[in-house]
Amino acid sequence: MNTEKTESISPTFVHPIEAEFARILDYYGIEWEYEPHTFALAWDENGNVTEAFSPDFYLPQQELYVELTTMRPKLITHKNRKLRRLRELYPHINIKLFKRSDLRDMMLKYGVDEHAVTLVGTDAQKNGS
Repeated sequence: MNTEKTESISPTFVHPIEAEFARILDYYGIEWEYEPHTFALAWDENGNVTEAFSPDFYLPQQELYVELTTMRPKLITHKNRKLRRLRELYPHINIKLFKRSDLRDMMLKYGVDEHAVTLVGTDAQKNGS
């Protein structure tokens, strides 16, 4: 077994909140993988995948997938439907959705409130000042 530590290349994140989440995980020494797996959710009559879902992070030590969303609550219906379908098809998969308010609260807790407005798009100061 190779015990040498290899340098990993930082992934290109789709949204700045993902980079911030990864930074927090790194700070606390939590091992993570970025979009390591895609789950098929629907197939056509020929067996071709027509819908799939790739959670943002996988935390191997916790055996937990994490999906982040900064969508406003009214717009999250589609993502919630995908999560329900994933849970139906893959009941052994643990997944947690962090919604806009969860992300704002996390950023405030971990001292990145100056970025919360930019990254999450909410008034982070309303809870703190």
